Amino acid sequence: MHNVKKLSIGILLIYVMIGASIFYIQEKLIFLPSKLPMDHAYQMTVPFEELFLESEDGAVINAILQKADNPKGLILYFHGNAGDLSRWSTITAFFVEKDYDVLVMDYRTYGKSTGKLSEKALYADAQMIYDHALKSYAEKDITLYGRSLGTGLATYLASKNQPNQILLETPYYDLYQVAKNRFPFFPVRYLMAYEFPSHEYVLKASCPITIFHGTNDYIVPFDSGKKLFDVIPSAKKTFIGIEGGRHNNLIEFDQYHQAVENALKVDD
Repeated sequence: MHNVKKLSIGILLIYVMIGASIFYIQEKLIFLPSKLPMDHAYQMTVPFEELFLESEDGAVINAILQKADNPKGLILYFHGNAGDLSRWSTITAFFVEKDYDVLVMDYRTYGKSTGKLSEKALYADAQMIYDHALKSYAEKDITLYGRSLGTGLATYLASKNQPNQILLETPYYDLYQVAKNRFPFFPVRYLMAYEFPSHEYVLKASCPITIFHGTNDYIVPFDSGKKLFDVIPSAKKTFIGIEGGRHNNLIEFDQYHQAVENALKVDD
């Protein structure tokens, strides 16, 4: 009996230690930035302009504006949780080829961007870059695109502004749903400092929303994206479930390409 008690205490201590670790290293689990030297020269296949925007708290946000020859509008793109603009600007060039300008920023601590991370600060940075876009583009010509982590920022902006539409690739209902899937035996709701409650923001969005999600996504579960879609009140909503699609390979599917083409026809 004594040994059973000792074992139980040991298991409890391990459980508490792992839970505490999740709490203290959660930023390292959510955000996977790579850094770039300030003198790094971006190499791109499309014309671009590099931007540095200063936030109210003194952070400097690095962004890239990629330019089409005869743009139909602007796609304001919020990237996923890993890498920096040297990677993501290659991915966003896909939309320049569809005759859209693309504006994409690196989050704080990513690439050349500076500043302390927090959910509040990320929202403020997103609004800052949106306001910067409004200096050159009418709001009706702006499409918000969020990928994975970035879907939380895209839905937030849609709740505060009037963009033309939102496109969401592998979105989550909220960040809790993702954490619960990864750590099902821990009370992650009480451990998390980041929420990104997309399900609340889409309720306040008045523009069309299109969601792309792969059925084999084991990072942000397919069910999380579908659950988000189900709460969207707008009749102008579309869900594209891509059979066999994973988290990072939707662009390999013809169904994704066709769905993007259909969504962008809203701007034509």
